[in-house]
Amino acid sequence: MNYRHAFHAGNFADVVKHLILTRIIEYFKLKPAAFRVLDTHAGVGLYDLRGEKASKTGEWEEGIRRLFDRPLTGEAARLAAPYLEAVAAVNPKGGLRYYPGSPFVTRHLLREQDRLFALELHPRDVMALKENFAGDIQVRVTELDAWAALGTHLPPKEKRGLVLIDPPFEENDEFGRMVRALEKAHKRFPTGTYALWYPVKDPREVERFVGALKATGIRRMLRTELTIRPASTPPRLHGTGMILINPPYVLEGELAVLLPPLAALLADEGRGGHRTEWLAGE
Repeated sequence: MNYRHAFHAGNFADVVKHLILTRIIEYFKLKPAAFRVLDTHAGVGLYDLRGEKASKTGEWEEGIRRLFDRPLTGEAARLAAPYLEAVAAVNPKGGLRYYPGSPFVTRHLLREQDRLFALELHPRDVMALKENFAGDIQVRVTELDAWAALGTHLPPKEKRGLVLIDPPFEENDEFGRMVRALEKAHKRFPTGTYALWYPVKDPREVERFVGALKATGIRRMLRTELTIRPASTPPRLHGTGMILINPPYVLEGELAVLLPPLAALLADEGRGGHRTEWLAGE
C-alpha cells in the first residue's frame, strides 16, 4: 500500500487526522509555555487539489469537499473550526483549490513562541517543503529519515511537544517500524504526546499492530478509528486510525462529539462507523 500525501490530500483520512491534530494543538495552547511539534513525514505541506496527483484519485471529493459543502453543527462545528480555518487560510479567494497538509495545519495554529520541526526524506518533497516555508523562522525543515531522527530530535528543549508520525506506508513492515520508533522515542521523551496514524485496510494486520503496541507497556494509550465502509476481500482501505499517547484529557470527549457526525458525513451510503478505546490507562 502507498499513502503518499499528494495522492490522498484532503481525503476522509486526512479530514479525521487533521481534525485530531488541531484539537491536540489547541489544547497545548491553553498554557502560555512554548511547545514544539515534530512532524516526522511532512510531505510538501501544501497540495493543489486540481493538480495531477490529487486529480488522479479524486479522493478529496469524498473528504474535505463533503465537510466543506455540509458543515458540522453545534458543538462539533466549534471543535472543527480551527481545522476549517486552516483550510480557508490556504484558499484566500474562497472555495477549495488547495489543501493544507499537516505542516501547514500546524503552522496556522502556532503562536509566536511555538515551533515546528518538519522532517521529510523524499528529495523533491523536501525541496518543495523548504520553498513553502522559506523565511519562516518558526519552522525548521530537514531532509532526514524520520525513523532515525526520533532518537536524536527528542526531547525538545521546550519540554512540551507533540510528535506526529504519519508514514506513507510505502515500505514493508511499516507497522513494526512505528512500534519500534515509538518505543525509542518514548524512552527519550516519556511525557510527550504522540499521534501515530495508520490505514485501516486489513483488520488482522491492524490487530497485530495493536497487540504489539500493548506489549510495549507504554501507558496512556488511546486508539481511535473511523471507517467509511465495511471491511472487504480482497482488502481495500476502508478506515483511518490513530494511536494517541498521553493525549489531552479532553480529547476523548471531543472525539465522542466529532466522530459520529463525521462517520455519517464521510461514509459510503451511511455505512460508516467509529470507535475510541483505551489500550492502556495510567
